[in-house]
Parts: sequence; C-alpha cells; structure tokens
Amino acid sequence: MTCKGCHSDKQRMFNGEIAIHFRGLEGLDTPIVWVFPKLAVCLDCGFTEFTVPERELQVLQRGSPVKGAVVLVEKVDPATGEVRRKSPLPGMN
Repeated sequence: MTCKGCHSDKQRMFNGEIAIHFRGLEGLDTPIVWVFPKLAVCLDCGFTEFTVPERELQVLQRGSPVKGAVVLVEKVDPATGEVRRKSPLPGMN
C-alpha cells in the first residue's frame, strides 16, 4: 500500500487513541468523541489514515451521544468557563 500524500511505500500500522472535539465555542457543550483506531502512518511524510467506527461517527453526525459510543460530555458555563458536569454519560460507554 502506498501513501496518499507522498506515494512512499514506507507505511506502518500503529494503535491509536484520538479524542475528537467539535470546533468553536459551541463545541464546548458537545460530546468529546474517543476513537481507538488502527493508524496507517507514512514514515516518510507523516500522512496518517484511520477510520472512525460507526457509533462514534453517528455522534459526530448528530452532535449528541449515541448508545454504545465512547463519549465525554462537558457542560461549560459560557460566562465563567466553569465545567458544570464532566463525566461519561451512564450507559453511553
């Protein structure tokens, strides 16, 4: 398999742990989505590919938790920046 970035054949597979955050201030009140994919990393240019599992992809599409997906929900007071709740949702992991 060759790299889509530089066409090198020096790719290696790694295990990954990635937290995906929604952008902007409104992202502070949306779930943080964790994925644990296999990563295909080009050892020449660093280009990396992975696939988001279906349940976590549904969270990204909806912007809200889905049963069985690994998410963390933080409610942030926009006035103070204080986190009001920081824990995985029950039954969502």
